Amino acid sequence: MTEERPGAAEVVDSVLAALADPTRRQLLDLLAAQGAATATTLAERLPISRQAVVKHLAVLDAAGLVSGGRVGREVRYAVRPAALDTTARWMASLASEWDRRLATIKRVAEAAERDSNPDSTHPD
Repeated sequence: MTEERPGAAEVVDSVLAALADPTRRQLLDLLAAQGAATATTLAERLPISRQAVVKHLAVLDAAGLVSGGRVGREVRYAVRPAALDTTARWMASLASEWDRRLATIKRVAEAAERDSNPDSTHPD
């Protein structure tokens, strides 16, 4: 993995591990759509208990995807985009490298086809 900054590999690893669970992805979607919310509010929208939501939010928090802050007696969670941005940049870099490799394979295959068929005067 190409390092953008120290610890980028660990960030990507923790983000991918956190997002492997569909409930955590759903929590992240809910927070992104509605902004800050409490675990109780989020639990009302999911078929799991508030305690389960809190455990999932702890995993998302450890991965740097959400943060919780006290507002009076409540803890409100909100999306933190930095870790997701780091992961998206890594994925884009990986995709770009594969695109480059596939373009090279295509050029080699087209050249081999032209070389094996000298009667062809136009590319497909």
